[in-house]
Amino acid sequence: MNLQFPELMRTQPYVDGRWVQCGRSFAVNNPADGGKVADVGDADVPLAESALEAAAAAFPAWRDRTAAERCRLLHRWCELIVEHQEDLALIITTEQGKPLAEARAELANAWAFVEWFAEEGKRVYGETIPAPGTDRRIVVIRQPVGVVAALTPWNFPSSMITRKAAPALAVGCTFVLRPASATPLSALALAKLADMAGIPAGVFNVVPSSASQAIGRLFTESPRVAKFSFTGSTAVGRELMARCASTVKRVSLELGGNAPFLVFDDADLDAAVAGAMASKYRNAGQTCICANRFFVQRSVQDAFADRLAAAVKALKVGPGTAAGVDIGPLISTEALQDVDALVRQSVAAGATLVCGGRPHALGGTFYEPTILKGVSNDMPIAVNEIFGPVSPLIVFDTEAEAVQLANDTPYGLASYCYARDIGRIWRVAEGLEYGMVGINEAVLTNASAPFGGVKQSGLGREGSRYGLDEYLEIKYLCLGGMQQ
Repeated sequence: MNLQFPELMRTQPYVDGRWVQCGRSFAVNNPADGGKVADVGDADVPLAESALEAAAAAFPAWRDRTAAERCRLLHRWCELIVEHQEDLALIITTEQGKPLAEARAELANAWAFVEWFAEEGKRVYGETIPAPGTDRRIVVIRQPVGVVAALTPWNFPSSMITRKAAPALAVGCTFVLRPASATPLSALALAKLADMAGIPAGVFNVVPSSASQAIGRLFTESPRVAKFSFTGSTAVGRELMARCASTVKRVSLELGGNAPFLVFDDADLDAAVAGAMASKYRNAGQTCICANRFFVQRSVQDAFADRLAAAVKALKVGPGTAAGVDIGPLISTEALQDVDALVRQSVAAGATLVCGGRPHALGGTFYEPTILKGVSNDMPIAVNEIFGPVSPLIVFDTEAEAVQLANDTPYGLASYCYARDIGRIWRVAEGLEYGMVGINEAVLTNASAPFGGVKQSGLGREGSRYGLDEYLEIKYLCLGGMQQ
């Protein structure tokens, strides 16, 4: 990697304001060619424990700073992210694989979360409540929960971090992060910029590690951790949530999705196709909120399928650093095998390939952008989260059927609806059992909007003023003896 600011290429854990040398390391590889990018220091449980200790020690002083002081430091962190966004984007693309244009878009989201919460942290308001008598006063205040521990995924290795860390730091919490072992370099680069911004030692710590289960157990069971935040699969989230019960700590979970994309007969089909492309094929389909099942009303299914196929066939597949590339590699060989198995199993069950349907001729972990027709809601491609560039098309006849099919899943993260009739839009949006509904819009992530799901897609919200509440405790003060 040829970085303009080589200091961003950090390969050791960042604990209590220091870069810690480790006795062992693990390799970070470029998914586009399999080549090794770097060897990263492999934090063990004792080092992660020391990071929690540092965060606990730093908490009182950080909590007691004024909101304005914390705001200024977060703004400086944001400015440095913006200043070095080209280097940060190259790091993302190199370790994760997405095209540079998408990496830049992720960085825009990453610094937007820091900017938003820097300001919102100054608006942690309390309230007074009318008391039952004149001899007392009732006051409610909100205070930071304490040490926050987080596990973040590989698909958005920068924005997933700032979406959690920025609100925590803004309200006065301290933070310990274990990033995904496939993409730790982005996290360590953010730590370098946090250090340059003047965020005090112990406030923001990063412990990359290949020991995911051991670190996860520490974070969920340690009494030092007041709040645990995780983004990842539902299966892992269930286990982590159960472990958090041992200390009854606060939990935020952003888990799996099976997003429906509903196209009604009154939809603007060109807009629907554009939305489908933006949702489904971003990051090669490796997005928790990307469309997973396309429900298309029977009268427009052929027209929609034809237009979508034309757009999908025009996509350029290749390394994320190459010019004009739309689809990069999948993160690993295992990921490619999982996607290919879902496609093959569904074709065997009766689905028909419109285009794609196999590993790409480029080899490695590249997969052809794919469309399947004749899919039913019980086929493997519809039941499972695909996490690949595959669009399964399912036909429906009535509005009620579309909503029923869309809700026929244990997941409830994101959903999408394309229609023009205002009554239909309201009915469908209210009927969809999802935490987020995109109505004639497929790009949902925004720092000022609440991101999160229902059912087995998680707990809590990230982004917006509601995301700030995840890191605050409510305290009730009853003042007696107020009468003279």
